[in-house]
Formats: sequence, C-alpha cells, structure tokens
Amino acid sequence: MPIYEYRCPNGHVFELFQKIGDAQPEKCEVCGEGPLERVLYPVAVHFKGSGFYTTDYGRGSGKKPPSKDGDAPSEPAKPKEEKKKAAEA
Repeated sequence: MPIYEYRCPNGHVFELFQKIGDAQPEKCEVCGEGPLERVLYPVAVHFKGSGFYTTDYGRGSGKKPPSKDGDAPSEPAKPKEEKKKAAEA
C-alpha cells in the first residue's frame, strides 16, 4: 500500500498509509480543517550519457555502412559532356 501526503489549508502536512482505491480524508489530522490537498512530488529519473534518444529507440546511428566493393560511389557519376552542353546554353 502506498503512502500519500496531504496538506490542509492551515499548512499542516501529514502522511497517510492507505490503499489506492481508498477515499481521500476530509479533515486534517492535526487541526480538523478541510478540504485537504494531495501533495505530489516529481519522480526522480536521471538520463545519463550522450545519445540516449538515438540509441534507445532503434532509429540507427545515421551513418551509412561502407559499400561492399569499397570504391563504388553512392550516386552514379554524370558524364562531363552533359555539363559542357549546359554551360554553352
């Protein structure tokens, strides 16, 4: 069973050990005032190291693996004649 922390309008803070489905208390245990407010705290999570998002979600490293034959360019080379024709026009 979790421990919940409540705060009353007068500023008193107290903990209550109760089930998740149990109703919130109506009055403060210290002074008897109400309504109470459940106090929430942020969860302590630490993301350490560089590249957390790129390595954990399987999108790859962004680097292309080298070609199998080693010297083949990824794009086909254009003939020089086409460049000369474009320059003359």
